[in-house]
Amino acid sequence: MSFKYRESVLKELTRHGVIPLDHTPPELVHDFVSDLHRFEIRRLKQQMLAGEIQKKDYAKIVEALRKRYPVLSLPASYWVEDR
Repeated sequence: MSFKYRESVLKELTRHGVIPLDHTPPELVHDFVSDLHRFEIRRLKQQMLAGEIQKKDYAKIVEALRKRYPVLSLPASYWVEDR
């Protein structure tokens, strides 16, 4: 099966180093990017617990991270164009 990813989605994915091929299912890519986001959140929490990030700044930093992943607000089915 072949998928035609929307240009806006490809642009966002590329920001995270993710370049799906035409045969890469959007659900797989969505799961990967979601895992990457979750990894970054966990890393921030570890940094806070280690004292590298102040607790009072943690929520603001996590929100900024979330804003770097707007593509995750869309279901994977909207990542591709209808054929």
